[in-house]
This record gives sequence, structure tokens and C-alpha cells, in this order.
Amino acid sequence: MEIREVLQFVDELVYAKTGQYLNDLQRGIIEGTLKRQKYADIADFYGCTPGHAKDVGYELLKLLSDIFDEPVNKQNLKSVLERQGNLNINFNRTHIIGAKKNIIGYINICSDRPAKTSDYNGFEKSQSKPTNTDISDTTTIEKLRHFGLNDEQIADALKLPIEVVSSI
Repeated sequence: MEIREVLQFVDELVYAKTGQYLNDLQRGIIEGTLKRQKYADIADFYGCTPGHAKDVGYELLKLLSDIFDEPVNKQNLKSVLERQGNLNINFNRTHIIGAKKNIIGYINICSDRPAKTSDYNGFEKSQSKPTNTDISDTTTIEKLRHFGLNDEQIADALKLPIEVVSSI
């Protein structure tokens, strides 16, 4: 995945959470962090002090930690983005591994792998039942709405009554 697509993915998540898009410095911090640049280099490029870039970076990583519900720092940003968005981050234009250019990623809504059972044709299919944590975790429903699913599709995907999804 190209950096432009990664930034779009993060920008949409931040907007969904805060109602504000990333500014140029925040976008530069994400790109610079993924490229293993130091805050001083990022600050120099954007014409601010390294201290200001660090402060903005700290707040941004804290926001991403809230969005992804896991700790995010400069060292693990790439792996968190890859895991959370099922992204394959790659900066080489000629080599995109296993992804179509128009697909940003998808959300894995199950924390554990569902048990496999056989249906009447002998094919394996996944069966998972919602747990209390699935129902109380509104983040999953919000993420699915963010990706354009309506309440009926979300209820079907999570195997929840439409009333539960609509009430969140």
C-alpha cells in the first residue's frame, strides 16, 4: 500500500473520531514515522521546532491509541496500521503485495478464529456467536458504519438483532 492510501485510511479514522481531518504536520509525522525519520527531520521539513513536532506527534499517537484501542508509538505504528486495517504498507510503487489498488483494507470483526463446522453439503463454514464483549463493543459497529455498511448489514455480519445495532 502506498503512503497516500495509508494517510487516507488514518485521516478517515481520525475524522470519524474527532470530526477533524489531519493537518499537514500530522500527515508528515505519520509518513515520517513510517519511514523511520526523526522528529527533528520532520520538523525541519515542515518549518517548526522539533519540540513542537514531538508534541503534535505525541498527541497524534495518543489519539491513534484511542482509535485502535491499543498502545501506538513510533516503533509500532506500522505494525498497528497493518494489523488494524489489514494493510500491507509498501512504499515501492512497482510492488504491491496481494492487494488491488482500489482496496484499502478490511476490518476483522472477530477477535478469535470461529470454529469450523460442516454444512449439509460437506463444505466448511464459519460459525461464530456474539458474546457480551461483542455486543458492548460499540467500536466495531462504529468502524463498520465508517466503512459504509448500513445497520442491517452490520447486524447480519455480527449476528446481532437489528435493534441492538440501531440503538448504538
